[in-house]
Amino acid sequence: MASPSHRRRSPRKWRAALVPAAVVAAVALAASLLMALRPDGNPTAADVPTAPVSGSSVPGSRSKAPPTAPSGAPKPTPSPSKPSSSPPPATTTAPERASNSPSAAASASATAPPAGRIRPGVTYDGIATFYDTGNGDGACLYGPTDDVLTAAMNHADYETSRACGAYVRVRAAGGASVTVRITNECPLPCAPGQLDLSTQAFAKLATPSAGRIPIAWSLLSPGTSEAPERISIRYKTGSSGHWCGIQAVGHRNPLARLEVREGGGWRQLRRTEYNYFLSEQGSGCGGELRLTDLYGERLTIDDLPVRPDVLQPTQVQFAEH
Repeated sequence: MASPSHRRRSPRKWRAALVPAAVVAAVALAASLLMALRPDGNPTAADVPTAPVSGSSVPGSRSKAPPTAPSGAPKPTPSPSKPSSSPPPATTTAPERASNSPSAAASASATAPPAGRIRPGVTYDGIATFYDTGNGDGACLYGPTDDVLTAAMNHADYETSRACGAYVRVRAAGGASVTVRITNECPLPCAPGQLDLSTQAFAKLATPSAGRIPIAWSLLSPGTSEAPERISIRYKTGSSGHWCGIQAVGHRNPLARLEVREGGGWRQLRRTEYNYFLSEQGSGCGGELRLTDLYGERLTIDDLPVRPDVLQPTQVQFAEH
């Protein structure tokens, strides 16, 4: 017996299959005749399948992003904006001045550098102690001195040697006062406002047995009887035309900047905690110098030879305030 897949189809079934095909053909012919008989010959909107709108949520569809310019293609340049009919406001620069109390600010020059922690015209409260100053040398590296009325400034107000050389008037609660020069640093735990005086300076305020006393102190711009008549310049050990450290000694007012002549202008040198200004590439070593004090006064010093460890006097001094 043959397998079912090889059976021959009966004639009756074949004829029955022809009937549906004839019906479909007749319907298609009728539709064509109707389209041909339309006045305009164009299909209506109902005859055209509707395409999904871009971005619509149609099942099975995916929104296509707008094409982007290929890499390296020029991007559209916005049109230049129309210039304003009115000129832009002028920019003014406020003069550099110290931020002090009103009385001190009035006396400061318009070119004064920003004040540090110690400011003119301000009174500071603190504690006074004392120590054995030895030969008078200290962290400011001024060297041995016969001046016995000196003090070490607390670490915070020492401010990377910014206080070096400053004259300070110290007052005790009982009314006694003394003027001292800052030559050293009092390290922590010395608190802000604290002064560690020389034994001789402390003795002018209280008996040494007191040990610690409350004080008030302020910056002083002394007269010629207390300050040297002229400033001196010293080059550090090892200085040459290729590297040098420069120190100013005997300035009446705190020193804010030290600059060297470089080309047609001035270059400010970095100040160290041991009170020397460094020119690490040798720029300006042995050349013209410019000093600026806390009040903004500038003094120019002519060329001085590089002579390490030698105090070279100048012909200039800051004004008294």
